[in-house]
Amino acid sequence: MSLLLDTSVGSLVGAAVGDALGGATETALPEQIRARFGGWVEGIVPPYHADWATARPLAPYHKGDGHITDDTLMTHALVRAYAAKRDHLDAYDVVDLLVPDLIERVVYIPDLERNGVTFHRLAAAERWLVTRLHHAHVDPREAGVGNIVNCGAAMYMAPVGIVNAGDPAGAYAEAVEIAGAHQHSYGREAAAVFAAAVAAAATPGATVEDVIAAALDLARDGTRAAIDAVVKEARSHHDWKTAIPALRAAVAPYDTVGEEYRSPGLGARRPSRLHAIEELPVALGMLVVAGGEYRPAVLGSINYGRDADSTATMAGAIAGALGGASAVPAEWAEAVATASRTDLVEPGRVLAAVAGEVFERDRTRFTRRAERFTGLTSGTPTGLGQAEAVPPQRNRAADGDPVR
Repeated sequence: MSLLLDTSVGSLVGAAVGDALGGATETALPEQIRARFGGWVEGIVPPYHADWATARPLAPYHKGDGHITDDTLMTHALVRAYAAKRDHLDAYDVVDLLVPDLIERVVYIPDLERNGVTFHRLAAAERWLVTRLHHAHVDPREAGVGNIVNCGAAMYMAPVGIVNAGDPAGAYAEAVEIAGAHQHSYGREAAAVFAAAVAAAATPGATVEDVIAAALDLARDGTRAAIDAVVKEARSHHDWKTAIPALRAAVAPYDTVGEEYRSPGLGARRPSRLHAIEELPVALGMLVVAGGEYRPAVLGSINYGRDADSTATMAGAIAGALGGASAVPAEWAEAVATASRTDLVEPGRVLAAVAGEVFERDRTRFTRRAERFTGLTSGTPTGLGQAEAVPPQRNRAADGDPVR
C-alpha cells in the first residue's frame, strides 16, 4: 500500500469510526454520559436513549451501536464529487456534483435503518445547501450567507485535505471556496482550517505539532484565538479524562452555544469575527492531549459530549491521516462497517487515486506557470500558446446520470 493510499484510507476510516462512536453521546454532557453508560465510554455503545425512535420525535435517529451519521454520509458524497471531476472542486461543483448526489443517489442510511437519499438524513443547516442552490438558484459562491453558523461544512471537509495532501494552504483555500456554498463566518473558517489540518497530517513524517502549527498559521479571527487557547490548555494534560473540563473552559469564551447545549441562547450560532465553532478546537486539543494517537483522541472527543460525533469525526480524520489505516483500531472499524452496512475503505481508495491525478494536473499547471514567470524575469516572451488544458467534464447523461 502506498503512503498516499494508507493516509487516505486512515483519514476517512478514522473519521467514520469517530463519527459512529460519537453518535451515541451527541448532545449529552460529560456527567450525563457517565451516568447513562455507567462510566466512561470506551468503545461502541448502544444509543443514549434506549427508546431512541420516540425519545426525540424531531430526530428519531438510531445513533450508537456503531452507526455512522450524516457526517460520514456527507464525507462520502464529497468523495464522489471528487471522483466525478477528478480535479480541484469549487463552489459551482457543489451545485453540479454534490447537491445532485444528496438528492438523487440512494444510499443506506444506518441511523434511519433504511435506504434513502442523503438529503432525508440531513439537519436543517445542511438542507440549506439544497434549498439555496437547487431551489433558490443562489450564486454558489455566497449561498452559505444566512445559514446558522455551525460545524456542518467542517464535518465533511477531510477529503479536501487529502486531495491537497502536504499543502495546508491549498487545502484551506479550496475548502473556503467549497464551504462558501454551505456556510459563512466562523463555520466556513472552521471548514477551511480543518481541511488544512488534514493536509498537514497527510505529510510524510508529520506530527501533531506540525498539524497545530499549520492550523494556527492559517486560522483567522475567533477561530485562531479559540484553537490557541484550547491547545495551550491541552499541553498541560496527558489524560483525556481530566482534560475534558479544562478544554471546555478554554473554548467557552469563543463558543456561542453555551453550557446548556440542548437549550442554546439567542446569540447561538450567529455570525461573528470573535467566535468559533467548538468542535474543531476541542478536536485539536484532544489530539494534543493524546500525542496524536487515534484511540485516546477519539475517546476524549466522544466523552466530551455536546457535538460529540463531529468532534470525534475531526479528531479521527486527523489522527487517521497521521498514523495511517493501522492507527484506527481494527475491531472498531470492522464493527462500524458491519453495523452501518457501509464500505469504509473504498472511499479512501477512490480519493487516493483522485489525489494522485490532481497532483499531476497541478504539476503540469505549475510547470506552465514557471515557464511563463521565467519569461517575465528573463525578458524572453513565452506567450500563452494553446489554451489552458481543462479537464474533460464527465458526460453524466452517458453515464446514466440525469443532466441538470
